[in-house]
Amino acid sequence: MKLDRLIGILTVLLQNDKSTAPELAKRFNVSRRTILRDIDTLCLAGIPIVTLRGGDGGISIMEGYKINKNVLTAEELQTLVIGLKSVDSISKQSNFENLMTKLAPSDAMISLTESIVIDLSSHYKDSLSEKIVLFKKAIAEHKTVKFDYYYAKGEMPREIEPYFVEFRWNAWYIFGWCRLREDFRRFKLNRLWNYEITEDDFTPRSVPPEKANAEDAFPELYHVKILFDRSVRFRLIETYGMNRYEETDNGLLLSLDFTNKDFIYGWILGFGDKAKVIEPEEARSEFALLAENILNLYK
Repeated sequence: MKLDRLIGILTVLLQNDKSTAPELAKRFNVSRRTILRDIDTLCLAGIPIVTLRGGDGGISIMEGYKINKNVLTAEELQTLVIGLKSVDSISKQSNFENLMTKLAPSDAMISLTESIVIDLSSHYKDSLSEKIVLFKKAIAEHKTVKFDYYYAKGEMPREIEPYFVEFRWNAWYIFGWCRLREDFRRFKLNRLWNYEITEDDFTPRSVPPEKANAEDAFPELYHVKILFDRSVRFRLIETYGMNRYEETDNGLLLSLDFTNKDFIYGWILGFGDKAKVIEPEEARSEFALLAENILNLYK
């Protein structure tokens, strides 16, 4: 939407001393001509944008300017506040106060006591912030990153060409080209350590949409049916909602498709004796053996 893009351009110009039309066009995935029309629109709205030609030129906003209250509605700014604070929750730089000082006029356009609070941090807030800053730098400079990655089969050194950091499935990931696997991969930030930016430059590759789309990258391949005791109904509702399970005489029957069998086994174990695998038969046998092995630990 044009309004979203205008707000984005305005935010970029307020955060940086200056930018250029080609940089903005690449950032917002539009043509240079579209950016120039957007700049004209912002000028007509009364925002003092300065454009300078030459090698040291660019597009900037007059120093000390604050947005007129008619440019953004209170609801739009409230949304911006929520977004900025959520990003600040995993950042050491506290961009929220700096940016809102520029965005909000002296007569308090909106209340900064919002009704929605999003905290994207984790128990590893310090290292998480450090990793995000490192990957942002590597992405901007087109440098590869080396790190040790920990997963179910052990530890593996990796080197990737980073493309973007994303938050999904309640965790932070880095998406990039893995030089070991020679394919695009996602790596959970909390599982990678001993990380460093190398001096090795890379040329950005074209990312196939099916690789960038996380849902396509992790197809649901493993179907299971699980019978739960009614006492854990709240946990099923919390995770999957009200309409995903079936009421039966014996309890709550949940049918789901999963990508990772080890993950679903671990999840079921978390319910103790309140969950029973119904099908497939292979899963019943494997889970029974797993439960027996756990019992042997306490003998």
